[in-house]
Amino acid sequence: MANVTLKVEGMSCGHCVSAVEKAVTGVGASGSVDLAAGKVTVQYDEKKVSLDAIKEAIEDQGYDVV
Repeated sequence: MANVTLKVEGMSCGHCVSAVEKAVTGVGASGSVDLAAGKVTVQYDEKKVSLDAIKEAIEDQGYDVV
């Protein structure tokens, strides 16, 4: 299992947190959002999902991974 913390811009409310967490779980990973810090900590199996796929899923929700 890999762990990574991503900086995500554009999150401002509980709906944003939910959207990002759903995007992460939708690709087979798990994530925890820290709204105040603008970060999401993700745990994922590198054999099942790539970091690029996780970033793309978040960006597809309208947020920027920087």
